[in-house]
Amino acid sequence: MEDRFTTLRDTTINASIRSAPFFEGLPESAIEKAIAHVVMRNHPANQVILLENDWGSSVYFILSGWVKIRTYNLDGKEVTLNILGKGELFGEMAPLDEVPRSTDVITLAPTVIGNMPAQDFVQLLGSEPEAGIRLAQLMARRLRQVNRRLRLRESDSTSRVADILLFLADGQGKRSPSGTEIPNLPHRELSSLSGLARETVTRVLSKLEKKGLIVRDRDVLCIPDAHALERLMI
Repeated sequence: MEDRFTTLRDTTINASIRSAPFFEGLPESAIEKAIAHVVMRNHPANQVILLENDWGSSVYFILSGWVKIRTYNLDGKEVTLNILGKGELFGEMAPLDEVPRSTDVITLAPTVIGNMPAQDFVQLLGSEPEAGIRLAQLMARRLRQVNRRLRLRESDSTSRVADILLFLADGQGKRSPSGTEIPNLPHRELSSLSGLARETVTRVLSKLEKKGLIVRDRDVLCIPDAHALERLMI
């Protein structure tokens, strides 16, 4: 019975980690070697996965759920830098430059994470040029997102909230017959992402909903027409 349970568990880990876009198209032998020591862990909501200044012994793949990447400004106020979901990875920088972690990572919902030993990740990058390209593309996309948000810091509140919703749709959006679906995050998280007061975020979301630009359910926020939302920022 134990052997059967172990086999089922290993099969689940194998299938889940392989579904990450990072591994798409890589040679089978390279994937097998890279994921050989991956450990899958379940985490409840609001659990800290990484702390700033920790040393990096693992790279993490999100198999389900959501996490936020956070830091603090000089006044000690929490700043959310990013929201990541299924298929994304984090913790990849510390093993590469051998310095402590630069941010905290905390779960926003019950989350399943695959922990890959940092040395296996570095070996994969060294042996498979395509893996290095994938990582470079990931970093470039995240840098573009940050640059876009910085440019909008002086914009009006509606543009900034619209940009955050589009930012989440770009990274974690799922297509449905009704439009693009993203997690209906607490307003405090959207506040931290946009740099606006929570009350302002609440007011803007209500305005967008009345205009039909977003549709909110308990867990999901749907953007029926992303182009229409984007036109608010012009």
